[in-house]
Amino acid sequence: MVNIKKYFIQLNLAKLKVDEYLAKNFMRAGYSRVDVIKTPLGTRVVIYADRPALIIGRRGLTIKQITEVLEKYFNLENPQVTVTQVENPDLDARIVATRIALAIERGYHFRRAAYVALRRVLAAGALGVEIVISGKLTTERARYEKIRAGKVYKTGAHIERLTDRAVMHLLRKPGMYGIEVLVVKPSEPDDVVKVLAAGEEQVQS
Repeated sequence: MVNIKKYFIQLNLAKLKVDEYLAKNFMRAGYSRVDVIKTPLGTRVVIYADRPALIIGRRGLTIKQITEVLEKYFNLENPQVTVTQVENPDLDARIVATRIALAIERGYHFRRAAYVALRRVLAAGALGVEIVISGKLTTERARYEKIRAGKVYKTGAHIERLTDRAVMHLLRKPGMYGIEVLVVKPSEPDDVVKVLAAGEEQVQS
């Protein structure tokens, strides 16, 4: 009999390894996340990205190479790889962090890159956003700079439902930069209090 606990641990470890591989090799494609699903016919791998064409490659060449790597080095049985466009990239913390990292790499000032990203996230409808950039930003001494707008939740059960967090590392000449992005997605948080008018009854859903 299959040990269910062991099965899910192995599945999640495989997903973690695949995620690290894709994040490292497809940063410029705006890689977001991956789903690894076991099926009777093999393993279904769904990759979510901002620019799927860069992962698919010309005539599907890149996705064929990914399939070979997943089968040979990650021991996934008969991997069936599909690439999906992220519905709203500006609300995806990993994509936002990647954009900031690429902007800094191209020579933009870290503060300008962060504020451009912050405005885009808020324009997409986010309730709040926090961006922290750390490293040797302006001097030889490492420090960090934090910018925040809107409502940012750090505690409470609703953070699992509302918040998306990502950390990105970027190696530059002065040293390693760390970029942390926290996005509060557009939805009603648990701390909203509604005052009913006299005689009005709350309808339970």
